[in-house]
Amino acid sequence: MKPQFVERELTPEGPRRRSGLSPRGRRVTVNLAESPLSWLHARGHLDDRLSAAGECLRRDYERAAISPRVTMRWDAVRITGTGEAGLDPTERQIAARSRFDGAMEAAGSGLTDILWRVVCAGEALTVAEKALDWPMRSGKLVLRIALERVAKFYRIP
Repeated sequence: MKPQFVERELTPEGPRRRSGLSPRGRRVTVNLAESPLSWLHARGHLDDRLSAAGECLRRDYERAAISPRVTMRWDAVRITGTGEAGLDPTERQIAARSRFDGAMEAAGSGLTDILWRVVCAGEALTVAEKALDWPMRSGKLVLRIALERVAKFYRIP
């Protein structure tokens, strides 16, 4: 994914989203294309194994096309003999959905909410904590526990 860097004013609540910067305020450069999972990994909050587990889960989520669609599908019509590894797009989607459901089940109840919000929906950890009505800074620990279980499911060493 190509980085999308923008300059934002740094406030006590975090980077201000407004485009107008005050001349006296501190500034920070933000990458809008960075996912919360890669942000946590880049800053040492998640090791390579947990980051890989999250990426596997996110990839299966996207391949399964679980997110709501805005328009109809414009996929090309399959011509006989052109499938990848013998699966047509629908079969690949079903397989991804099965893996996604298995990974979420392996995470266990109570942990799927934070997994879905941060890994699949791309919500910031603080936003997910507020939405789930959790104490501040508790989401990181719960996310790590959930990703450990997902890593075991995907057999990531």
